[in-house]
Amino acid sequence: MSIQWFPGHMTSARKKAAETLAHADVVVEVLDARLPQASSNPMIHELRIARQRPCLKLLNKADIADPQATKAWLEHFSRQPGVQAVAISCKKASDVAKVPGLAQKLAPHRNDAVKPLRLLIMGIPNVGKSTLMNALVKKKVAAVGDQPAVTKSLQRIDISSRLTIYDTPGMLWPKIEHPEDGLMLAASHAVGVNAYIDTEVATWLADYLLAHYPALLQARYGFATDGLDGVAALEAIARKRGCLLKGQGGAFDLEKASLILLNDYRTATLGRISLETPELRAVRAQNWAAEQLAKAAAGNTAESSESPDGIGESDD
Repeated sequence: MSIQWFPGHMTSARKKAAETLAHADVVVEVLDARLPQASSNPMIHELRIARQRPCLKLLNKADIADPQATKAWLEHFSRQPGVQAVAISCKKASDVAKVPGLAQKLAPHRNDAVKPLRLLIMGIPNVGKSTLMNALVKKKVAAVGDQPAVTKSLQRIDISSRLTIYDTPGMLWPKIEHPEDGLMLAASHAVGVNAYIDTEVATWLADYLLAHYPALLQARYGFATDGLDGVAALEAIARKRGCLLKGQGGAFDLEKASLILLNDYRTATLGRISLETPELRAVRAQNWAAEQLAKAAAGNTAESSESPDGIGESDD
C-alpha cells in the first residue's frame, strides 16, 4: 500500500518557509518520537543544508514512545553535523522552557536586542508544532487539533527583544518513497484520513505490535498472541470488543476493530510504543532496496523476452 498526501497549501507553505529560512538562525524541527526518521521531512533537511543552518531536533511525544528506542535515536541524530537532538513533551512546560536555551547554543552570536535569536519551527502535520508554539508564547497563538494540517499559514511572533519565532504549517513532501513510512505516518495520524484505508494501516500496525510488543496487545485486549498475524489480531480485538456486522451472521466488523487499535496506539492507551529504531530502519531500507532491484531485474527480463513481430519465431 502506497500512502501519499500532499494538500495544495503545502506547496505555497514550502515556498514561504524557504524564504523565511533566509532570515532565521536555527531550524527547530519537531518530530514524533515514536517514528523520528519517518516523521522527518527530507525537504526541511535540503532547505537548511542549502542555507547552512543548524538544526535542533525535538523528539516530541517522548513520554509515549519507547524510551530505549528514543535513546537510540538521540544518539543517532547527535552524530549528525550541525544537529542537536533532545527528547521532550510539548505538553510539559519544563521541557518547553529548555528549547530557547538549547537553540541559543547552536547560534551563540545571536544573543541580544541588536541580533535577536530567530527560530524557524518546522515539521510534518500533527507532531506538536502548534502545541510547542503556544507553550513558548504562553498563550494560544496557533490552532491545535487532533486532525493533521490544522495550521495553514506562516506566522511570526516576537517573544522578546532577544527572541523571534516563526511558525510554519505542517508540511509533508510530494512523494513518500518508502511504503512503511507512509504506514507509520498514517498510523500516527500525520496524514489525512482520505489518504489511506483504516483496515490496511491497522493490519500493518497489528503485525508490527505482534513482532515487537506482543505483551502490550495481550495486556490491553486479553487474548494470547502466539501464532497470530495482523488480520487474526484484528479479529481477536473484534471478538473481545463485540465488533460484529449487523445481519452478517456474526461476521467481524474489522473496520471498527481497526479504529479501536489505531486509537489505542495514538492515545498511548496501549503503552509506550515506537514504530522504528535506527537499526530496524536500516534493515527496512535494505529490504526495500532489494525489492526495487528485483522489480527492475524482472522488468528487464520481461522486456528482453519480448521480440518484434516475426523475430524470434520458429519456421515450423
